[in-house]
Amino acid sequence: MPGLMEAFWDALRLIALGDADLWEIIGLSLRVTMTAVGLSCLIGLPLGAVVGAFRFPGRTALSLILNALMGLPPVVVGLGVYLMLSASGPLGVLQLLYTPTAMILAQMILVTPIVAALTRQVVEDLNEEYAEQFASLGVRRMERVAALIWDARYSLLTVALAGFGRAVAEVGAVLIVGGNIDHVTRVMTTTIALETSRGNLHLALALGAVLLVIALLVNAAVMAVRHTAQKVAYA
Repeated sequence: MPGLMEAFWDALRLIALGDADLWEIIGLSLRVTMTAVGLSCLIGLPLGAVVGAFRFPGRTALSLILNALMGLPPVVVGLGVYLMLSASGPLGVLQLLYTPTAMILAQMILVTPIVAALTRQVVEDLNEEYAEQFASLGVRRMERVAALIWDARYSLLTVALAGFGRAVAEVGAVLIVGGNIDHVTRVMTTTIALETSRGNLHLALALGAVLLVIALLVNAAVMAVRHTAQKVAYA
């Protein structure tokens, strides 16, 4: 018990004193995750909106695929990206393996189906509500998508936050493609796993505390966005 308490106090000291290595790891984690989520939203929001707003051949199959991909095993994604970026892979010439770019790519592959599938459901429900109004006004296809995305902006912001929460806690895929290299690709989740195995609990506890705070902030943001959306809807 004394050893554990000492580790807790050392963890608090690292956070309070602004340990350079600690904040370097946190900064890289946030940069990788925010970039991956931003790219996922650029792909997933329009894709989900189109699938939710229109009827076309193969729509049901595409919806099923998006829903199925929400449960992609991270280690499988990591393995797939590793094979693509390895020296013998099709993208090996780019030399991106064991770089933050590879980690961003892996997280983007994991998060994009989540963003697209959740967006599809939000937009589909909203489209059914406005279908007759769109028809009576003769709204064109792309105008309809833009209007639905704008009207669902608060719900879609919670979708993006959900994607961020999923990405920031990822460990398996980023460990495979990033390699957990000190000062290069070491992020919060992989460092927690490594330092715990080494018995270096104070750093693992400090990063775990920061990760918990980030998770709480994301959930608080989701609740705030939903509250704002409800106030706007009833205004």
